[in-house]
Amino acid sequence: MSKKQNGDFLFNFISPVYGLFYNSQKEKYQESLNLAKAKFDFSQFETIIDVGCGTGALCSVLNQLDLKVTGVDPAKRMLRIGEKKKENEKVNFVLGGTSTKLPFEDNSFDVSIASYVAHGLKKAERLKLYAEMSRISKKYVVLYDYNDKRGFFTSIIEWAERGDYFNFIKTVKNELDEHFKSFEMIDVDVRASLYICKVK
Repeated sequence: MSKKQNGDFLFNFISPVYGLFYNSQKEKYQESLNLAKAKFDFSQFETIIDVGCGTGALCSVLNQLDLKVTGVDPAKRMLRIGEKKKENEKVNFVLGGTSTKLPFEDNSFDVSIASYVAHGLKKAERLKLYAEMSRISKKYVVLYDYNDKRGFFTSIIEWAERGDYFNFIKTVKNELDEHFKSFEMIDVDVRASLYICKVK
């Protein structure tokens, strides 16, 4: 089994657990978007794609802002949980990877967002994510992810998950400087920020 297939298998396997946190995730996303609203108001746009949408909790919050929302994820079972929610009837859920070519034309969306996806990818895959999100976005790429304020338990969990968390929080600012016209950080939690990136 390839590394990619293994990752997809894992997220399909644990999807019921993610489903249990759907409502609490929605509340957190709503709170974060409200905190960021004065500097970046998502409701000013018409179309948005959530790359690595999981069970669709963020999609639901964006849908409530009257955006036309697409959610893409490589785990079918994650998508099924989101599709079964009545509140997501208008959300278009699509099966697709997070660092591979997405099945959309260039500039298909006003904004693309990825929540807690980038830090879990090795640098080469992360750069592919930035490039692909830029390709399908007209205006902005938004990362909702960790900032450099490390916490003990977060460090333990991320070490166990074997993602690229420790490198991500050290290098993300330089990566974004290189790949986008400009970016702004909006802290939405002690250890989380929105990275608002202008597409070149």
